[in-house]
Amino acid sequence: GQMTQIERHNASSAVIEKYFVGSVLSGGGSAPSEKASAATWQEMITKMQKAALSTRLGIPIIYGIDAVHGNNNAYNATIFPHNVGLGATRDPDLVKRIGRATALEARATGIPYTFAPCVAVCRDPRWGGCYESFSEDTKLVQLMTSAVIPGLQGDVSTKHPRGVPFVGGSKHVAACAKHFVGDGGTHHGISGNNTVLSFHDLMRIHMPPYYDAVIKGVASVMISYSSWNGVKMHENKYLITQILKEKMHFRGFVITDWQAVDKITTPPHKHYYHSIQETIHAGIDMVMIPFDYPEFVADVQAQVMRGAIKMDRINDAVSRILRVKFAMGLFENPFPEHSLAAQLGSKEHRELAREAVRKSLVLLKNGKGRKDGKPVLPLSKKAKKILVVGTHAHDLGLQCGGWTKSWQGQAGNGITGHGTTILEAIKSAVDKKTVIDYSEHPDKGNVSKNEDEYDYAVVVVGEHPYAATAGDNLNLTIPGPGPEVIRKVCELVKCVVVLVSGRPLVVEPYLDTIDALVAAWLPGTEGHGVADVLFGDHGFSGKLPRTWVRSVDQLPMNYGDKLYDPLFPFGFGLTTKPADRS
Repeated sequence: GQMTQIERHNASSAVIEKYFVGSVLSGGGSAPSEKASAATWQEMITKMQKAALSTRLGIPIIYGIDAVHGNNNAYNATIFPHNVGLGATRDPDLVKRIGRATALEARATGIPYTFAPCVAVCRDPRWGGCYESFSEDTKLVQLMTSAVIPGLQGDVSTKHPRGVPFVGGSKHVAACAKHFVGDGGTHHGISGNNTVLSFHDLMRIHMPPYYDAVIKGVASVMISYSSWNGVKMHENKYLITQILKEKMHFRGFVITDWQAVDKITTPPHKHYYHSIQETIHAGIDMVMIPFDYPEFVADVQAQVMRGAIKMDRINDAVSRILRVKFAMGLFENPFPEHSLAAQLGSKEHRELAREAVRKSLVLLKNGKGRKDGKPVLPLSKKAKKILVVGTHAHDLGLQCGGWTKSWQGQAGNGITGHGTTILEAIKSAVDKKTVIDYSEHPDKGNVSKNEDEYDYAVVVVGEHPYAATAGDNLNLTIPGPGPEVIRKVCELVKCVVVLVSGRPLVVEPYLDTIDALVAAWLPGTEGHGVADVLFGDHGFSGKLPRTWVRSVDQLPMNYGDKLYDPLFPFGFGLTTKPADRS
């Protein structure tokens, strides 16, 4: 029962009591109700916890959720930039503060465990999970990993035993380093595909962030769907048991990804009995088995009875899970703290998110090549008339990306409960007398008719939300109508293009037309952060966390490669100073 993690849809009191369920999770977008308040979340978890405590041993459940850029499943939560944007900040102190704020907003809903951080080293932006990676550079991922885990879990003392899980009280959460190991190095960046690397290169590129996570007392490690040299990670005993548990001295628990035991075989769930045996013997401690838990529990019991699964392996798994629960203080304080509900979407956290947005933006071009040769940014707040266009100018869902309210994310301005779109931020920033024309998809004739009246245009385009396999993309072009909008507007009016995306996209064909280009990544709910730097209240400081290629034909291409000919290199980013308005 302790080794079983089920989806909250199934977690009735009767099920928890019957199966001695050790853990419950919310899948992406799984909430108690459409716009559930912090109090509603807390009530749901309290009911589950009471059921767990009523069992013979009274072991509390651990409730987990994917709070990957804030507590992003919860209505009214602060949505921070995704990890790729945080990597662009090069600011570990900021990332630690975001971890701390995310922990408070998770605890506001009664949740003590998050499936974060993703410490993948994304080596190919065609991967749909690339925006969950801080960088293609191992050292930068390590830097951010070492900051975000103490933010989420609290600071571990220098005397704390290496590898022993640490959670510093009821205002912090248990973290989960994922996805072990090599998820960012698969062939062609295909989700769950094969990572073909020597042991030396796997250790050199993809493993170091896990060393940092273990040193910082991370509570759990999630295994990747991917394979290493043809062996599924979920059944790789050498890497899970011998390397992670024995050599690295990890003492927390190892958890599967969603239904991952089923996915060891093709088709899924074939030879399930054998798949369970393989994964548990490989070193899996907790199995994310959202729906088929009766079959899983029965199969594990049967295999233990006949000796196919050794009892010492079960004891090891349960010991690790209990160790984390003790470290979290769940036995002493199993219930949500009502006083923390006010932390959800607090003003302080929104200001922090705004700071993160402005530090994450990377200025790729600023007027170079124009006839007058002058920088375009910062923009004037006292323009007479400006044009704002594009699909992403006034849409919070597109601005936040995947893992926002639902797993895949979605378009729309009502999904987060609050937030400021880039258009709203521009309106707030400019002079009250400035006229703003807004069009999601402008008509070229209208732009041409008014081109002499516009001081400048802000074009906001980019990717639609996605996560994992649904985001795998072999061409990395700007989705329509983005290119058409860029050409329509930028050929006629001085323009700044703000690109909202989870990764670099192919922009070279439009670069001569664009006057200024800003990589905004997936900034989250606080669009004011974009306006802060566009209009010069703050300078641009972000640096590329990834190589920006000219075309997908160059992929995979990473900083340090012998043949390195990017459009913009890793670490590139123009800087500006705040505007002098004295």
